Amino acid sequence: MNIAKLSVAGLLLAAATLSHAEALLKVSAIPDEAPTELQRKFAPLGQYLEKELGMKVQFVPVSDYAAVVTALNADQIDMAWLGGFTFVQASQRGKVVPLVQREEDSRFTSKYIVNADSGISKLQQLKGKSFAFGSASSTSGHLMPRYFLQKQHIKPETFFKSVGYSGAHDATVAWVASGKVDAGVLNASVWDKLVEAGKVDQSKVKLLGTTPPYFDYNWTVRGSLDKKLQQKIQQAFLKLNAANPEHKAILDLQRASKFIPTKAANYKGIETAAKEAGLLQ
Repeated sequence: MNIAKLSVAGLLLAAATLSHAEALLKVSAIPDEAPTELQRKFAPLGQYLEKELGMKVQFVPVSDYAAVVTALNADQIDMAWLGGFTFVQASQRGKVVPLVQREEDSRFTSKYIVNADSGISKLQQLKGKSFAFGSASSTSGHLMPRYFLQKQHIKPETFFKSVGYSGAHDATVAWVASGKVDAGVLNASVWDKLVEAGKVDQSKVKLLGTTPPYFDYNWTVRGSLDKKLQQKIQQAFLKLNAANPEHKAILDLQRASKFIPTKAANYKGIETAAKEAGLLQ
């Protein structure tokens, strides 16, 4: 009798634990900006998702881009903000589902910047100079700019005196401003945000050029996540409307006019670019 009671108690405890686990959505993001900035940007979105989904939402910071891909593929997190390249990497390792992207992500660009004292006004003048990408796994801070440079017959490792990796877009700006490198490239959205916030000393850093457009960021979930929950998450993003002041505050922090559905096929171009650049098998 006692054994039966213990068994029932054990089953109830297991069911309660499972129910609690399912009531928590673990979310992460590629660390393309400072951790404090990522947390600030996500907080209102996380609160909104909690209301819409009826479950707790927890932001899980990670140390680097690879950690997000690993955590998503290992079901350690449920959803992640990925760049186009990290999405391709994640999709090659396991089942992941891209749900939404900002409308702006269907025509994303990167910005080449240069130290203002260099006297350089075009890319070809960077021959023999030092150059910085962001993270090696960044779509907008490395892969696509590299791809477009190579299309112009500029192979970074032989064209530049040295090639460095700052690790994040805002760090690339700091490197160029300080003279640690002569030039660099970063996410156009982060560049615009830093300029608008007065965080770029334009007497030290100037814009050199812009890449052609490409698909970039999206919100992706692990493939094993409950399908109904996937649909609820997608609908919550699609429901965000800039005409609603509360929604607009969330969209502004995400630097989005609105979210639109996306699909894996949108990132085939990223996969092709990665293979051509020698960054993917």
